[in-house]
Amino acid sequence: MTPSEHLPTTAIYPGTFDPITNGHLDLITRGLNLFDRIIVAIAINPGKAPLFSLEERKEMILRCFQGNERIEVDYVSGLLVEYAARRQARAIIRGLRAVSDFDYEFQLALMNRKLERSVESVFLMPGFRWIFISSSIVKDAARHGGDVHDLVPEHVNEMLIEKFRTSAPPVDSES
Repeated sequence: MTPSEHLPTTAIYPGTFDPITNGHLDLITRGLNLFDRIIVAIAINPGKAPLFSLEERKEMILRCFQGNERIEVDYVSGLLVEYAARRQARAIIRGLRAVSDFDYEFQLALMNRKLERSVESVFLMPGFRWIFISSSIVKDAARHGGDVHDLVPEHVNEMLIEKFRTSAPPVDSES
């Protein structure tokens, strides 16, 4: 193989994406500068009660990258590193927002390395503008009527507004 040739590289970017945020989009977009293809892997976690269904989350992500053949959206359950190896991904992309994220992610990367040496962990910091964002914080703000339109894609903001409008508890008119 000559220096100008390279094997196509695939990375996995896992998460619950409940919902996908601009911080996630920042990491995926920057990941495309490093890898030929990214599989956005929506984690199936029976221990969590997500706001959006798996199908809704997949649709959110697909709309963000409509027409981009370098992005694939899939579901993952079980050991992520085994999924990555099955999909012939060479890396797992993880976002680090703070030093506290690093401690957990470092331990996870070491375990993944022990289980599957062919898959590397790649840590990316989100852009400064997105460093404080998490799906949980976005949902909590939106649930209480906070304006999150600049933290998520427009269609996701609309889905959040609709979800909380339809799930809002009735107002007690007797008080």
